[in-house]
Parts: sequence; structure tokens; C-alpha cells
Amino acid sequence: MGVLITINQILMAGVAITAFSLLLYSLTFNLRERVARSFAMILFCLVVIYSAESLASVAPRREELELWLRLQWVGIVFLPSAYLHFSDALLATTGKPSRGKRRWAIRLSYVLAVLFLAMLPLGLLVGELAADSQPAPYLKPVLGTDLFMLVYFVSIGMAWYNFVRAFRRSATGTSKRRIGYLLVGSIAPVLGSFPFLLFSSNFAAQHRLTFWVFSVLTNFLVGGLVVMMAYSVAFFGVALPDRTIKSRLFKWILRGPVTASITLALTTILRRAGELYGLPYNALVPIVMVATILTGQYLVTLTFPMLERWLFYGKDKDEIEVLRNLEQRLITRNDLRQFLEMILAAVCDRLQVRGAYVAALKSEGLEIVVRVGKTFFDEDQNPVDLESVIRANHLSLEMFNWGDDILIPLVDQDEEGAPDLIGLLGITGAAGMRLDEDQIQVINNFSERVLLALKDRRLQEGVFRSISELATKAAYIQQLQAAGRYDQSGLLSDEIPLAAADFSQWVKDALSHYWGGPKLTESPLTKLKIVQAMLSRYDGNTSNALRAILREAIERVRPEGERRFTGEWVLYNILEMKFLEGKKVREIAMRLAMSEADLYRKQRVAIEAVAKAILEMETQNGHTNELPKSE
Repeated sequence: MGVLITINQILMAGVAITAFSLLLYSLTFNLRERVARSFAMILFCLVVIYSAESLASVAPRREELELWLRLQWVGIVFLPSAYLHFSDALLATTGKPSRGKRRWAIRLSYVLAVLFLAMLPLGLLVGELAADSQPAPYLKPVLGTDLFMLVYFVSIGMAWYNFVRAFRRSATGTSKRRIGYLLVGSIAPVLGSFPFLLFSSNFAAQHRLTFWVFSVLTNFLVGGLVVMMAYSVAFFGVALPDRTIKSRLFKWILRGPVTASITLALTTILRRAGELYGLPYNALVPIVMVATILTGQYLVTLTFPMLERWLFYGKDKDEIEVLRNLEQRLITRNDLRQFLEMILAAVCDRLQVRGAYVAALKSEGLEIVVRVGKTFFDEDQNPVDLESVIRANHLSLEMFNWGDDILIPLVDQDEEGAPDLIGLLGITGAAGMRLDEDQIQVINNFSERVLLALKDRRLQEGVFRSISELATKAAYIQQLQAAGRYDQSGLLSDEIPLAAADFSQWVKDALSHYWGGPKLTESPLTKLKIVQAMLSRYDGNTSNALRAILREAIERVRPEGERRFTGEWVLYNILEMKFLEGKKVREIAMRLAMSEADLYRKQRVAIEAVAKAILEMETQNGHTNELPKSE
């Protein structure tokens, strides 16, 4: 009998730990979903019920025992309301929202729960403590207990009616299966909260072995059913693939409830064994506890990748492994910068020069990637004369002098096999040095490594652009998947997300053909609601309507006051002169007193400002009536 009681105490604590862990999981990952929030309330009630019962089972004094048993009723009182709330949220996901009756029933149930809670300290809900009762102490029932049980069974019955309706409304096998899991798992709160001893104390006293066996089996079943419910709820409102959700929940359970429950079981068994055989155990308990936690976490870390591949990857193992390897081996901008800084520092040390830098040639102009030491290269003012030196000298593809610097062209090959200059390695103060063969070889070796880094940088920029575009579309598909797991009406949404990078590119293309051209007439921007709303003002001419929107967006970038050629007006002046007046880049750079490379950078910022203004106009959807008519 003592063994069964110990096992029962361990299982009660294990259920409390599992419910608390799953409560944290629910609050962490899908709190925005109504089903998950209502399920979190059920878990909170179970935590209160099982924690109080576990503490009551080991309470040494009568006062503590009564305190924990009364605290247990806090969870019991609110559980029927949470249960009904959860069933209503589940039914709503199948396209059957409450029309008022279910909502008022839920509110009434919570009001009654608060009233019952107020009755608890007054002794009107449950009576005095039967401390010496066998097989376990309990609080005696009173008239309020019978009234509560009536509300309890009515609420549970209404909740099960909603569960059955939700199951019948599920149209696909997958949704039926998951709601079926919920139906089976929803037995757990009923088994875990029903106060059996209040109505079966005589039977339990006469059949103590049967009672404890039943209690052990019940607690074991409740733990498993709660996990089953959590598994089904984990899919609600989460825009992630099923395998990711399963894997995350499984790992959470292994690291939390499983490890904690095993730790609790071993320390409890150690204490009971020490008390039984009279052995000292105080020093061993913390050692066993720490060792079990560390060993459990170690085993999870060691075995989980294998379990994840075996249980969740299925036929996608090869593809997922490629993605995992890509995540671990991709080089970020910061990784590349650190690598280049290391190379440039080595160049400075080997040649005993005061500085070095790496510049990359892009379509917008020259860009300093990284520099170390003291150089004559100003990062904020890109020297136009250096660009002219490059254009004059890079055809030789050999190192050459520029002032006190040596510039080494970094040359790749294009698709046709022709030389393609992609950047420069600059060494400050090396132009006046006599370089021997060893030093020249050192420079060549370092330049090859820098070239390799720049090639990887160019390649990975394309990879990141593709991944960014793919991520936007994949996120949209996953959102539809999350919305349609139980309510297929979510798949009918006509809202398609826009990637910020794509939108800015569309704006740039439309501005480049502002006065006419396919990039304006065939622009995806013509599908915007504000453009469609303008068609009536321009006799159905989409180009004129989009041109008016672009003009208004540019005007929103304009600072207040009279136009000037100051720093505050740079973005507007670039937009005005480049796209509306059609001036050349060199002419604009001279007028604004900046290099061409700096102009390209500022132009990118200006286009992003226009894109942001258009998005604001689209969301506000109220400013189109004020747009000027384009000439």
C-alpha cells in the first residue's frame, strides 16, 4: 500500500509539473489564439488542483492540510468555466462563432465561479476537514457542494456538446483526427478535477487497495491526456510547418516535464528509502537532483536530433538536412567583415604599413567594405578621382599606385570567361616601398583570399535576396495553413503580403519610366487600391493614375518651406531632378556637391521613403481625393 501511495504522490506532482510546463508553452508560442488562451486557463486550474493535492499529501499539520485542500478548490471551481470557454473557442474555429447564447453562457459560468469562490472561505462550498478519514483526508460536502456539482455537470455537458459539434463540422480527415485527439484528451480535466472522495468515501475506506490503484491509474492517464490536448492545441494559429510544431513541443516536453518528473521521482524514492532503512540521505538528495537534471539535459541534447529525424522529418530528411547545413555554414555580413579585418591586419603586420582597405565595385559605384588602421580613404565621402583612376587602370589588371597607396585589382571571371573587376585591395603608404619577391607573393596570397571573400559576398547577397523573397511567400503559405487547419474560410482571404524589398524595387522601376514606359504601365503597383480608386479621375488611364500616386508620394517626402539645396532637401531634390526632370547622374551629383556613389546611396534611401509613403496612402485609403491630376 505504501508503494502505491508513493507512486500516486509522484504522479500527482508529475501532472502538476506537466500542466505548468505546458502552460508556459502555451503562453510563449500561441497566446494570441483564443483556443490556446482558453486552454491555458484549463492548464492553470490543473496546476492549482494537482499542486495543492500534492502538497496536501505530505502536509505534516492539520492546519496546512486543510489550507491546501481548500486551495485545491480554487482550481476546481474555475475549471468548468474554463472547460466551457475552451469548447466554445474550438467550435468557433470550425466556422461556427457564437451568436450570443454561448457567449452569455460562458460569462454566466464565470460569474457563478466567482460566487462559489466567495463561498469557499465561509465554509458554504465545502465543510470541515475529515482529517482521519481513510484512505485519505478530504473536505466534507455541504449544500453548496451539491449546488456546485449541478453547475459542474451542466457546464461539462455543454462543453462536450460543443466538442461533438466541432468534430462533426470538421471537413477533412486531418482536422477530424486532431479534434478527435482533443475529444479524448478533454477527459483529463474531468478526471483530474472531480472530487471523488466527497461522494465515495465509504467505498474508498472499504476498498483501499482498489482506491489507490484507481488513483494511480487516473493520475497516469490524466498526464497522458493533458499532453494529447496540448499536442492538438499547439497547431492552432501557429504559422509553422506541422513537423516544426511537433518537434518543438516534443523537445519542450523532454526538457521540461520528463526531466523534472524523473528528478522528482528519484529524490522522492531516495528520501523514502532513507526513512525506511534509517540511512542518512540529506547529503545525497541535492547530488542526485543536480546529476539527474544535468544528465537529462545532456541526453536530450545528444539524442534529440536523431529522434527528430526519425519521428518528424519523414520523406523530407534530405531537404531539411540541406537547409540545416545552410543555416550553419552561411557567412553573414558581420562574419565576412571580421574575416576581411583579420586579413587586412595581417597585411599591415607583414608589410609594416599604417593601414589597408577593401573596396567593392557595385552598380551604384564604389563601396568600402572594411578598412583597418589609418587610411586616406574617407568612408563618408567616396572619392570620385579614385573611381576615375580605377576606370583608367583596371584594364591592365595589375597592381598600380594611387598617391601613397598601392591598389591591387581583384578580378573574377564573368559568365563568358572574360575578366571582371569586382573590387580593390588598397594598402596605404606602400607606394614608396621597394617590395621584394616575398612581399609581392604575400600581397598576391592575401589578395586571393580577399577576392574569394568578395566572390562569396556577392554570391551570398543573391542567396539572401532569394531567401528573403521566399520567406515572405512561405510565411504567407504558412499563415494560410495555420488559418485553414480547422477553419477553411481562412484560405479564402484575399490579402497577400508585400515584401518590402520587392515593393521598393517596384517603386524604383515605376519612377525610372515616370514619363512613360513598360515599367510604369505594367507595374504591379497598378493593382494597389489607391491606384484603382484614381482610375475614374483619369478616364481609366492606369499610367496617369499611378503617375499621380507617385507624384503625391514624392511630395510627401518634401520638407516644408521653399525648396533649397541643403542636407534636409537632399532626398526630395534627388527624386525631383532624377525622375521628374530626367537629369543625368553626373549633373545631379555636381549640383548637390556629392560623389556619384554617395548619390546612389541617397537615391536608394529616397526611393524607400517614397515606397513608405505609398504604403501609408494605401493603408489610410483616404488621401486619394486630394491627389493632383497629372499633366
